[in-house]
Amino acid sequence: MTSNAHRELVAALRSAGIGEVDDSTRRRAEYSSDASNYRIVPRVVIFPRHADEVLGAVAVARRLGIPFTSRGGGTSTAGNAVGAGIVADFSRHLNRVLEIDPESRTAVVEPGAILDSVTLAAAAHGLRYGPDPSTHARATIGGSLGNNACGSRALAYGRTADNVVELDVLTAEGLRFRTGQPERSTWRPGPETRLADELDALVDSRLATIRTEFGRFARQISGYSLEHLLPENGRDLGRFLVGTEGTLAVVLGATVRLVEAPQAVALAVLGYPDMPSAADAVLGLLPHRPVALEGMDARLIDVVRARRGEAAVPPLPRGAGWLFVETAGSTEAEARAAAEKLIADAGCLDSAIVTGAPARALWRIREDGAGLGGRTPGGLPAWPGWEDAAVPPARLGAYLREFEQLMRAHGVDGLAYGHFGEGCVHARIDFPFADGPQRSRAFRAFVVDAAQLVGRHGGSMSGEHGDGRARGELLPYMYSPEAIETFAQVKRLFDPRELLNPGVIVHPAAVDADLRVPAARTLRRDLGFAYPHDNGDLSTAVHRCVGVGKCRADSTAADGVMCPSYLATRDEKDSTRGRARVLQELANGSLVSGFKDGAVLESLDLCLSCKGCSSDCPAGVDMATYKAEVLYQRYRRRVRPPAHYALGWLPRWARLAARAPRLVNGVLRRPALAAFAKRAGGIDARRPLPQFAARTFRQWFAGRPARVGGTPVLLWVDTFTDHFSPEVGQAAVRVLEDAGYSVRITEREVCCGLTWISTGQLDGAKKQLRATLAALEPALGAGMPIVGLEPSCTAVLRSDVAELLPADPRAEQVRAATRTLAELLAATPTWSPPRLDGVRGVAQPHCHQHAVLGWQADAALLASAGAQIDAVGGCCGLAGNFGVERGHYDVSVAVAETALLPAVRAADPGAVVLADGFSCRTQLEQVGNTYGVHLAQLLADRLEDER
Repeated sequence: MTSNAHRELVAALRSAGIGEVDDSTRRRAEYSSDASNYRIVPRVVIFPRHADEVLGAVAVARRLGIPFTSRGGGTSTAGNAVGAGIVADFSRHLNRVLEIDPESRTAVVEPGAILDSVTLAAAAHGLRYGPDPSTHARATIGGSLGNNACGSRALAYGRTADNVVELDVLTAEGLRFRTGQPERSTWRPGPETRLADELDALVDSRLATIRTEFGRFARQISGYSLEHLLPENGRDLGRFLVGTEGTLAVVLGATVRLVEAPQAVALAVLGYPDMPSAADAVLGLLPHRPVALEGMDARLIDVVRARRGEAAVPPLPRGAGWLFVETAGSTEAEARAAAEKLIADAGCLDSAIVTGAPARALWRIREDGAGLGGRTPGGLPAWPGWEDAAVPPARLGAYLREFEQLMRAHGVDGLAYGHFGEGCVHARIDFPFADGPQRSRAFRAFVVDAAQLVGRHGGSMSGEHGDGRARGELLPYMYSPEAIETFAQVKRLFDPRELLNPGVIVHPAAVDADLRVPAARTLRRDLGFAYPHDNGDLSTAVHRCVGVGKCRADSTAADGVMCPSYLATRDEKDSTRGRARVLQELANGSLVSGFKDGAVLESLDLCLSCKGCSSDCPAGVDMATYKAEVLYQRYRRRVRPPAHYALGWLPRWARLAARAPRLVNGVLRRPALAAFAKRAGGIDARRPLPQFAARTFRQWFAGRPARVGGTPVLLWVDTFTDHFSPEVGQAAVRVLEDAGYSVRITEREVCCGLTWISTGQLDGAKKQLRATLAALEPALGAGMPIVGLEPSCTAVLRSDVAELLPADPRAEQVRAATRTLAELLAATPTWSPPRLDGVRGVAQPHCHQHAVLGWQADAALLASAGAQIDAVGGCCGLAGNFGVERGHYDVSVAVAETALLPAVRAADPGAVVLADGFSCRTQLEQVGNTYGVHLAQLLADRLEDER
């Protein structure tokens, strides 16, 4: 497209009244992929605010001959939501639940409404939206309509097509109409009547083909579901349009059915020798009418254990493959009884029935399958591309055995899971995409053979994700030439110019065209981090993001952090996925041109470096590390922003201030001088400057009597504890000594390099860490545990040091020796915590502790001592230097308002606010007018009371 034609397109869209039109490089990069393997850069992205803007945009597309692609949450794994023309994101504004009617059990919704928001709105009436794909927390109604999404509980609630009452749709030719009228004879003469009549005539001319090839089993989703247009099925146009992937009409609104939520459920976990054996048992379990019947490869569970620890997985029965079978009842006892009856017919090796929190934990693992399966047991990247095939349940065991043989024959591996109750198998496979464009031929060879295998078993290329670009070319392996031609005829009736999502289903693009990873370059030279789990390649690391979009879900529950800035802005650019897409385009090199490209810095600007994604993203994306790497590459041997010197060198300034802290504090308390310091240092004018301690922790420690006896332990004295919160260190010493330890510190004042890392000064960080390793050598040689108090600094010793200095054997020794205070105390059998009965409050686990260290030991210690502390999810919003830097204040406060500050306000008067992070306590004080305490202080104060 020429630059003049591009300007004409943008001007036409704005003239048509579309308020948000974005053709920036950064935005186009963010929308170049969905959750599939495919990359197609759009010309422009729009965010329609109401239906009239959609009508205007489609009119522009029609006049200029520009493709138009509808997009919801962007979680399509088949390439259904990417296009080369106009991409319309409905999730940003057209996302309301307009009406809940409990009498008719229906909801009227806009296309961008998140599935969970519909269920939440219906919950007050004991109802829910039935279809629940694993992405239900971020997938939209429009997307589920496009793909005919099903989810785990389709056995009980049906597919999306089974839950549609009426659609409000727009064709590419500008025809807007509603489906759902029961009698065609009542329709007024008009374009929609002519369209319906022509469609009826086409169907009537192909009755034998449609009756024999379509609607053969529930998960036959591929192609157009022509069976809904048969006269005996009521010629239901609305149900037919479900699953057409935006190729025939644009959905402007929908009325969907709601179902009654079960009063109680139980989860039967059934263990089998392997996945095919588990599949063989399915038919015997279906007569029990379970709510859900899911298959899970044991190797996926192993991935969770390896990444998140044993505690992340509840105890499971013996087996190499499991069935997760949910049963329902009016009470939990009734649901359990149903599960017990089902187990009697299961023929399994072992079984268990779980409810409550353990059941929710297992379902979370199942829902994270797409991301968890992104690495094979051998550590190779695994991809979608053949993740959605379905066969009749009676054929499932035989299909899986042949599928495993096929993978071995092609030299690939993958982890299988899916909706076994309906014969749908999901799998992520280690296609050798990263080996270059020529290896895409290996991908093509595999999927063609796999398509033929599915065809022999009477199956469907897609069981719920749609065909998109991943399967459209393969439809002839399951449909006759007459059926394929019928698809083309239907497309001509609705969209004669092929403007709506072209290249999908009808006249499809080649399955190996437009693949994202083969087109990317490796980024291995002169990197700051080692990327040991990504073959030393930044490109491989950023391609961990396959777009499942969990970063767009509301993660403010106690067990989630990712992604704080997206929760504050609700803009794709501030999601982990949006940032990863820009970095993937950097690796591609054709749209984003290197680390100096403004799109890269703009994309990462609001990343808090919280590391939440490194644990919460099922694919293990670590945007904090990637941001540090980008800043390192961009500013290496160049002048940096002022904040990098003022905040990145904070330990240096703190050491200087310690020489005359009262003088420095007095100077910084003067408004004019403080304002100058903020301007010069790139600090937001609204941020109060911290006060330096009159006496550092190290000074206090040097002046106290040495303890005689006790088990030696080295207390890591971080900059924040030493220079700003020495009272935290003093409290820790009291607690450790009470636990029988003799506390030591390093002879020299050293730093973990955290502030250098977060500002991308990685050469400086390595210098700091080498000095740290040298200072820690005596403790390492003596076998002392190293205890950290500041979570972010402790996390550096437990994680970053090994990635920045991988060749130094001391790095691994430090990682293994480092403990949090709670971890060390929990491993001290001779010590019991002071009683905390009556202590109530909230805790803000530091983001780095959540991501790297874990807060489980803290929670267990507090509970054992009798405290009632509710952990808050999300991030405090200050996040080290982020919330201090100029331009970040408003977002910093908005992040705090997503979870932390509301929880503090809702707490009882006198409640304790527990916050181990200096940033968290600072944010609480400056924005929430609340003082937080460290765990060490809470314990030490109670020890004093007991004395």
